[in-house]
Amino acid sequence: MAAYRCLRCAWLLLVFISSRYVVVSSEETTQGHDRVSVADNPQTAADTAKQPLEERRWEATQVDKAVPDDAAAAAHKQDFPVPDSVLTPTPQLNDEFKEELVIRPLHSGDIYASFQFRTVWETDFTRGSKVSHYRLFPKSLGQVISKFSVQELHISFTQGYWRTMQWGQPYHPSPPGAELWVWFQDTVTDVDATWKELTNVLSGIFCASLNFIDSTNTVQPSASFKPLGIANGTDHRFLRYATLPREIVCTENLTPWKKLLPCGSKAGLAVLLKSEKLFHSSFHSQAVHIRPVCQDQQCKTMSLELRQTLNVVFDLHTSGQGKREWSLFKMFSRTLTEACPLAASSKIYIDITDNPQEEQFELSPATPLLSQAVVLGDRRTFSVYDLTQQVTFGTVRSLNVLIRWKSTEGDMLRPLLHAERYVAGYGLQTGEIHTLMYNNHPFRSFPVLLLESVPWYLRLYIHTLTVTSKGKDNKPSYIHYEPSKDRVRPHLLEMLVQLPPHSVTEITVQFERALLKWTEYTPDPNHGFYVGSSVISALVPSTVAMNTNITEEQPLFSTFFPCKEESSYFVRVYTEPLLVNLPTPDFSMPYNVICLTCTVVAVGYGSLYNLLTRSFQIEEPNPGLAKRIANIIRKMRGVPPL
Repeated sequence: MAAYRCLRCAWLLLVFISSRYVVVSSEETTQGHDRVSVADNPQTAADTAKQPLEERRWEATQVDKAVPDDAAAAAHKQDFPVPDSVLTPTPQLNDEFKEELVIRPLHSGDIYASFQFRTVWETDFTRGSKVSHYRLFPKSLGQVISKFSVQELHISFTQGYWRTMQWGQPYHPSPPGAELWVWFQDTVTDVDATWKELTNVLSGIFCASLNFIDSTNTVQPSASFKPLGIANGTDHRFLRYATLPREIVCTENLTPWKKLLPCGSKAGLAVLLKSEKLFHSSFHSQAVHIRPVCQDQQCKTMSLELRQTLNVVFDLHTSGQGKREWSLFKMFSRTLTEACPLAASSKIYIDITDNPQEEQFELSPATPLLSQAVVLGDRRTFSVYDLTQQVTFGTVRSLNVLIRWKSTEGDMLRPLLHAERYVAGYGLQTGEIHTLMYNNHPFRSFPVLLLESVPWYLRLYIHTLTVTSKGKDNKPSYIHYEPSKDRVRPHLLEMLVQLPPHSVTEITVQFERALLKWTEYTPDPNHGFYVGSSVISALVPSTVAMNTNITEEQPLFSTFFPCKEESSYFVRVYTEPLLVNLPTPDFSMPYNVICLTCTVVAVGYGSLYNLLTRSFQIEEPNPGLAKRIANIIRKMRGVPPL
């Protein structure tokens, strides 16, 4: 028993000695590390002695980050005087997102809805600075702008043609199909190679056929498509423009477009973007515009603006309603329940200019908010629904704006400028392109800039170009023409023409159709070949004074095109695309030859093969019916058959 107690005491003593040795070793190691840190770090012993206070300062910094009130943060910093090297400032939010929906009832009974999503980011990609943190601005587009040194980018996808004489001027015009025009920075050395690579990247982002853009459908305008944002220079060598008039717009293009929004299609106005409703319409257009803009009126700070627009026109008859009554639910199959949480402004504008006393239609629910803005040279009045206010949704927590028509009377204000284009002639050798431009102003004339991009397989005879107004020759004041090269580049024709008041100006030019190689035809060559729309740019006289300061607070749909004159406004008009038939070989002939050859071979070779390989045997003819009956009777009688 005593031996057991002695052994137990010895074990306890050994454990105690080992623990003391470990503690002493750890203290020496800590002191050694402290000495090394003091030697390596140029910090005084007094600063080292303040280590507990420094730990409290770091804790105070963390708490200070979590406090949103600036006054509380300042008071906290006074209690704990922390050096600047310790405190980490909270990054300021230098981006802003706004969304708007404009609804304009049309006199034809149709309704026009225009979505505007605007993201402004206070950054500058032109200085070569790389940005790694994205909050509201989509990272995919930011990387594209930074990598390819893009100054401005404008891309649109449109299904249908805008009927100007029935619907008036759109807020954001676009031609049928796909349109892309880009201004590159002056630091780009090889613009053509950068343009080709950019189109391939955008083709993947928007799930479109932009990879078919090449030198055969790309032009370099010399006067059209000036920068819409801040431009240090307008050297048109850094501008590229291309269209794909046959591009089909579908859900696969709308889905990546919606993913660029900060809230996606989960909240805000984007919940109304339902594909089966948008594409069951008379006109649908979606676009992305990126440009540098001024942050303030003095333009000391530059910001990058991303504007996503979607325009749609719902037809009265194709919608299956049969009556002139519209609502958000009937148009989009959804109602609004909230604004986008990341949006600084979320509003719905209803154009009630032609309905001051509710004589034409009735708006429900009624709103006391009204707004006036000068849009396309006309002062318009709008009823405003502010989605950031909870009062807008009412007690049911849902907003369904209803427009019920009372009268079909009323005249639409005719647009001052619109254009048409068609192909004339007969046969498949020559033809003529006619472009008609209408100036409906009663007493004022104004110049327009016309851009024509014609494929190389329509060989223009530029000496046949004629411009007539009111039966007289109208000589253009500026003409820029670049002839095409077969399978290399298209024709480019730009003209500055003065349109007399209340007149129709006709521009005609003859062409000859080229014969393509059989590998250059489309899978359906008899359908024809598309020619992109003509582009007409003009400063149209305005009836009211325009506000040229684009930095002031205005509706988004009225501040897209910059204007420097108060008495006029900028408008861009697109004509119809052309469908031209080319000399087409009979692609069914090879099929007919194959069928005929196979038939001849099968009949001839088959007959000869049967004659050479078949064995013939002589067979006695079958006996007649009487003979067979006689043989049966003879067999029954036991007599041999005949």
